[in-house]
Amino acid sequence: MKKSLFSLVAISVLFSNVYADDISDMKAEIQALTQKISKLEKKQKHNTKKISHINKLANNDNLKFNVDLRTSYDYISYKLASGKTVKNDGLYANRLWLNMGYAPTKDIIFKGQLAFNKAFGADGSVIGQRGAGYDTSDWVTNEALTGDELKVRQAYVIWMPTLNDRGYVFSFGRRPATNGYLVNLREDDKAQSPIGHIINMEFDGFSATVKTDDLAEGSYFKVCAGRGLTNAKPMFTPDGQTYAKDTTKLDNMDLVGAIAQLYNDGQYSAMATYFRVFNAMGAVDTNGTLATVGDMDGAAISAMSDGIGDGISDFLDDTKIFASFAWSKSLPDNGKQLFGTTDSKTGTSIYIGTQMPNLTGGKFGLEYNHGSKYWRSFTYGEDTMIGSKLAVRGDAYEAYWTQPLVKNIISMQIRYTYMDYKYTGSNGFFGIGGAPMTMSEAITAGQDPVSKAQDVRVYLRYKY
Repeated sequence: MKKSLFSLVAISVLFSNVYADDISDMKAEIQALTQKISKLEKKQKHNTKKISHINKLANNDNLKFNVDLRTSYDYISYKLASGKTVKNDGLYANRLWLNMGYAPTKDIIFKGQLAFNKAFGADGSVIGQRGAGYDTSDWVTNEALTGDELKVRQAYVIWMPTLNDRGYVFSFGRRPATNGYLVNLREDDKAQSPIGHIINMEFDGFSATVKTDDLAEGSYFKVCAGRGLTNAKPMFTPDGQTYAKDTTKLDNMDLVGAIAQLYNDGQYSAMATYFRVFNAMGAVDTNGTLATVGDMDGAAISAMSDGIGDGISDFLDDTKIFASFAWSKSLPDNGKQLFGTTDSKTGTSIYIGTQMPNLTGGKFGLEYNHGSKYWRSFTYGEDTMIGSKLAVRGDAYEAYWTQPLVKNIISMQIRYTYMDYKYTGSNGFFGIGGAPMTMSEAITAGQDPVSKAQDVRVYLRYKY
């Protein structure tokens, strides 16, 4: 019995020693694992910081670019009032847009666009090489065919604060003032700031927007101001008055206006605008001498339905229809001619169109616009080789087919534009050159203006 008890105690002591050794070993292993976990956690935090920094660089803290390259062929033809025909059956051009964006915070965005637009094998960047040099105007810097240098087409900042639960948008710089509402459809682009029926030209300025969607769905109200011509002496002028106002030249040409999106629920939308241009310039003699001749008012109201009905058919769901009415009024300075008369004149224009899907997965569009005798739009930057169709004093017709070829990366378009001018001066400025005459009146006056114009365009476009 004593022997058995001794054996049992011995075995217990042995097991206790073994258990104690195991506990000690386990504690050592746990401590080692704890140290490893601590090191891994530190490494993970370090990697997380690095990944966050990389994400920041990828998403916010660097300037992101995308490319839009278009190669186009245009066949253009003009019929003059005398019956003579002038044409170019092989006009090729490259247009490049380098778009950039940067968002340092969630409510501040910088956007910019560098561009060149030139004919194949030609450099029209030297002033005076072509025509009177009017196509070097700042309003059409990137819509006119020039040289192969990159120019700034857009460069602006958007600030979107929320104050008292209402959203605001403030912007300044070289604003996006081309390819606006409705016009963007044929251009296969997103709509930019203005109503394209009456404003389509590059501009420098400011805007302030207040969102009013609590009053009407998708609505906002925007005021804007810009300068189309700066009156300042050049640097190193002989009289030492660098950048002083030059009272012997044209006055500053400014624009102020308002744009309202009246409603937008994703299917139905409507917009309106009103603006005044101060100190419009125009030729005052047959030599083309420019002078300040007066002011101009403009207004437009436009509406679009993005889909007809609700679920009637896929075709109608993807069909867009739109209509727009615009108005202009000349306000000549005392004794000066604006559109060839010292009287104030009113002009109007209507603009309708549709865009429909086709069986190939592309889009087919039809457009028509008509302008009255004294109609004047500010659409000098419209992307049409034969001049702005929306400026026509007469009738303009257009049909186009836009087709994606490789997803949304490469696309093509075939477009036909026909303009039938009832009066001259459609694409002129605001002095005697904008005077409307019928074709027969122009012939009697010894002129031979364009009576009809047409442009067939085919392009390939890469966007990514």
